[in-house]
Amino acid sequence: MTTSSLKIAVGGFGAIGKAVASALDSGLPGMELVAVSARDTEAARDHMKTSFSREYDVLPLDQLSDGADVVVECCPSHLLDTVARPTLEAGKIMIVISAGALLTNGHLKDIAARTGGRILVPSGALLGLDAVQAAAQGKIESVRMVTRKPPRGLKGAPAIEKMGLDLDTVTEPVKCYEGSAEDAIEGFPANLNVAVALGLAGVGTKQTQLEVWADPTVQRNTHTIHVVSDSASLTLKIENIPSEENPKTGRITPLSVISTLKRLTAPLVIGA
Repeated sequence: MTTSSLKIAVGGFGAIGKAVASALDSGLPGMELVAVSARDTEAARDHMKTSFSREYDVLPLDQLSDGADVVVECCPSHLLDTVARPTLEAGKIMIVISAGALLTNGHLKDIAARTGGRILVPSGALLGLDAVQAAAQGKIESVRMVTRKPPRGLKGAPAIEKMGLDLDTVTEPVKCYEGSAEDAIEGFPANLNVAVALGLAGVGTKQTQLEVWADPTVQRNTHTIHVVSDSASLTLKIENIPSEENPKTGRITPLSVISTLKRLTAPLVIGA
């Protein structure tokens, strides 16, 4: 008996979206790419002509779910509702990179509950979310994350601009934020989706404590997590190599999306 392939659409054609779409174009078991969305439609088509096996439809974000079973969001966080609402209203699967935007779009979870749709948040640039989720089935006493990024990786963040910090002149580590993950995402919307994902996996974003450092002594986006619970004490550290196209994003982020996609059809799933 044969099973039809899952049809996948990718919303956003930047560093993450291109990598995910390219992997689908090369072939992932049980899946096929059917469409992408891009701010620059012509540039997307030109890229596909030279780098993909064929050209795919380039559609508006709110039309991606029309011919897809699964939509992957890889676009700026303020566009999450545009792509996710129609997908979830149709009872389909939405893979969300902009986890921080879920905090201001709580209605999406309500839509999914009503229609049978699903919202999946990949681990992205983080690690150990499965262990944190397991610990949350008991009692977690505290969750703390320290993020250190090369200064260029924080450029454009509203919190940095509010500080008046010239990242080009930073010669020693500077603490740019200390507080809850929920409050941090407003000041670092393109940088700390990982902190929100950690909060959602554990004790919530209000109780998840966070430090953000602009650190010229590191070459990689580094996240260190400390969790104290009644089942285990966890210390987790990941050093992500920044993407050449977008230093705010680690190279591992699109790989995490690809892993999430493969879990949808895999006969054996590890770490569920």
